[in-house]
Amino acid sequence: MWTYHNPVAITFGAGCFDRLEALVGERPYLLVTYPDAPFTALADRLTQRLGPAAGTVRDVVPNPDIADLSRQASEIAALETRPEVVIALGGGSVIDSAKVLAASAQGFTAVRALLSGAGAPDDWQPLPLIAMPTTAGTGSEVTCWATVWDRETATKRSLDHPALYPEAAVIDPELMCSMPCALTVSTGLDALSHALESLWNRNANPVTATHAVVAARTILEVLPALVAAPGDPGLRSRMAEASLVAGLAFSGTRTAIAHSISYPVTLRHGVTHGIACSFTLPMILHSLADADGLTGRGLRDIFGPDLRVGARKLAGFLDGLGVRLTPAGYGIDAAEWENILAEATDGPRGRNFIGAITTLHPVSPLAA
Repeated sequence: MWTYHNPVAITFGAGCFDRLEALVGERPYLLVTYPDAPFTALADRLTQRLGPAAGTVRDVVPNPDIADLSRQASEIAALETRPEVVIALGGGSVIDSAKVLAASAQGFTAVRALLSGAGAPDDWQPLPLIAMPTTAGTGSEVTCWATVWDRETATKRSLDHPALYPEAAVIDPELMCSMPCALTVSTGLDALSHALESLWNRNANPVTATHAVVAARTILEVLPALVAAPGDPGLRSRMAEASLVAGLAFSGTRTAIAHSISYPVTLRHGVTHGIACSFTLPMILHSLADADGLTGRGLRDIFGPDLRVGARKLAGFLDGLGVRLTPAGYGIDAAEWENILAEATDGPRGRNFIGAITTLHPVSPLAA
């Protein structure tokens, strides 16, 4: 028996940024975005259509920290007009921050309760959220969780509740055409990780697997071409669609061992999330060379009948994008690597993994 549910209303296509007005209606809104100049221009374009925001959070940074989110929530609570909807305009960190701020509509206590696993208060009612991703990778526009970092304790937490699914997702590939190369690669590899992590997952089902195979095959084809031609609108659209479909895959399964490994790699070594997730993918794929069932069929649909060869091809794909394929490449020695693996397999994402890993060994790239 299996189930699949995703309640997010999706609008996809070039120019659909201008459909936002119909989704917001007359509701006072809170805008959450980045401080950089391109987002200021997009925010201006948005307010010209919707009117002034009830409040704006512009100081979102990558990997949002709980201390910053608590401060931002306090500032929102002091607004003269109470927002009735939150608009997230940006990448994964913006959408995750917007979910936390939507969840804190009645105070940050509810957020802390959810993060601690205690559950939300009985009268908790988060604000509805409209997510407008400007990167192709996060998938957060169609999931009900947000990553929250706590640098004081060097931990990563997850805010996770069905009420945090966005009300709507608006994916306009035109917003992604100016993404720099490094961001294009790291977010694209995050999407690839989402697809593969949903396949080698105890929660996989025929719907998630179908999404995962389509997303992974598209990313493997499109991402190198997009690096070579970053301004190509057709490639941007295909990459945005693949990221969305990967999001629909792991929205039904959550992630697994690669993401669990990635968190300490990001926290301790400052490795960008998408790279921290993806450099272990060939090793994990190689460990599943004899996988059967839904996972094995899905992986062979992507990589061909011999998954050991497929792992080497995946290593070559990553190597061609400049990804270092060994823990040592990120300053991780053998002892720390074994500790990271032990911690990762014990975590909730590690327990989603269908395999049994005691160690992982780098895979030699096979030229495409």
